[in-house]
Amino acid sequence: MTGSWIAVASAEHVRRGRAGGFMQVCHGKAAPLRRIRPGDRVIYYSPTITFGGKDKCQSFTAFGFVKPEGPYQFDMGGGFVPFRRDVTWLESTETPIRALLDRLDFTAGQRNWGYQFRYGLFPISDHDGDLIAGAMGARVSAI
Repeated sequence: MTGSWIAVASAEHVRRGRAGGFMQVCHGKAAPLRRIRPGDRVIYYSPTITFGGKDKCQSFTAFGFVKPEGPYQFDMGGGFVPFRRDVTWLESTETPIRALLDRLDFTAGQRNWGYQFRYGLFPISDHDGDLIAGAMGARVSAI
């Protein structure tokens, strides 16, 4: 059984991960990445365009499937050696969350819908994963 996850990062960081075929969460911590299983769906949500910026994005920015290899460390220089997982990223369109808020299980009826994103990584229902995939135009059958 595969799961579906929301990961949170700025759009600029997500684009870097897409280009390199990997994901990082929670400032490079390993423990959250160990919760994800091979074949699980990962959907990135980007609250901002730049890390630490005030430039709102509030969009789903990437959709992919976790590869079989477990978390590994990568030296980014300057003493920063975060953990990563490899991901097969699908072609998809960055999609604003606002139009989906009333239809997603994890946001419907929630006045403070953004609260869960503070965790950096959290599981979502298959319904939500399917809904987001459709909105993003992710060709899930291509995998």
